[in-house]
Order: sequence, then C-alpha cells, then structure tokens
Amino acid sequence: MSGGNERARYMKVVAFNGSPRVSGNTHQALEVVLSELRKEGIGTELVDICREELRPCQACGTCGRKKDERCVMVDDRLNEYVQMIKAADGMLIGSPVYFGNMTAQTKALIDRLGYVARANGDLFRRKVGAAVAINRRAGALETFSEINKLFLIGQMIVPGSNYWNVGTAQRSGEIMEDEEGLQTLRVLGRNMAWLIKKLSE
Repeated sequence: MSGGNERARYMKVVAFNGSPRVSGNTHQALEVVLSELRKEGIGTELVDICREELRPCQACGTCGRKKDERCVMVDDRLNEYVQMIKAADGMLIGSPVYFGNMTAQTKALIDRLGYVARANGDLFRRKVGAAVAINRRAGALETFSEINKLFLIGQMIVPGSNYWNVGTAQRSGEIMEDEEGLQTLRVLGRNMAWLIKKLSE
C-alpha cells in the first residue's frame, strides 16, 4: 500500500444533518457525498442533530473568556461535536430549506460552533468544509451561502463542485431522482477527498 493510502486511512469527515426528518432527503444527499469520500479511503461519520434538543447560542461570551474549547451549555452534544470536528480533516453541514433558509437546528449548530471556534484561535482553521442544501422550489442558494459563511469566517477551505451543492426534493427519497443534483454531490465528494489528501501532504 502506498504512503498516500496509508495516510488516507486515518482521515475523516464528519457530516451534520440539520433536518428534523431522520433519513430524509438531506440525510440521503449527505450520504451521496460521504459515499464518494469512503471510496477514496476517507472515514466518515454522519450525525443527525435533530435527534436531540440542540439549544441556540445565548451570546453569554463564556467561551471567549474561558477559551477552553467548550460552550457553557452542557446539556446537549455541542461540545462533543466541537471535538469531533477538531479531530477530523473536514466537515459537511446539510440543511433542508424552511421558509427560505436553513433550519433552526442548523442555525443553532453553526452559531455555537462558530463562537467556540473563534474564541479558541479559529479551532477549525484550514480544515475542509462544505455545505449541502435541499429545497422544494427555492431557498437552496441562500441556505448554501449561509452555511458557507461558517467555513469562510473560520478560515476553513471550501472545495467546489460542478455547480452549487443543492438538490430539489419534496417527498422522502425524491432527491434520488434529481440526477443533476446527485452528480454535483458526487463531484463534491471526490473534490473533498482530493483536497483533504493534498492538504495532508
């Protein structure tokens, strides 16, 4: 086995599904990207944040004062997520579109991750980050853009695809009928894998 493959065995991407519908279209879209990463020898983990009550940021500033890589709220898994991302090479965040933008769960995740990371010297700096957005008719581009702000403000590196990482679906499973969207997600996965490997060299 080559040295590059040896390194790839220890690489990992963590994905966060911001949809309240477990195994819905957003979950399935993220799995398309993760499948391409696994083909390239990169480990993956998918977290459905809807399975718990993820509280919104309280803007208390404790993370900025303590600088201990933790949010003061300890009754959910946010601090675990911070350490998962810190140990990984990249992250994916996916959200369906609700009223023209990301879900409340996704926003809570982004706000608290972002505050903790910035308070601790941009904790995710130069890791790879990518967004995925699924809509029925409109709002995917706004959601895609809003999620990407976390990566760009946090000095992360955002890979491209052959179009925006968005898909169109309503009923569960319809994302698998959006062939153009699926192709974009597959290219994203391959580009993420390439970038992560290059950054490891």
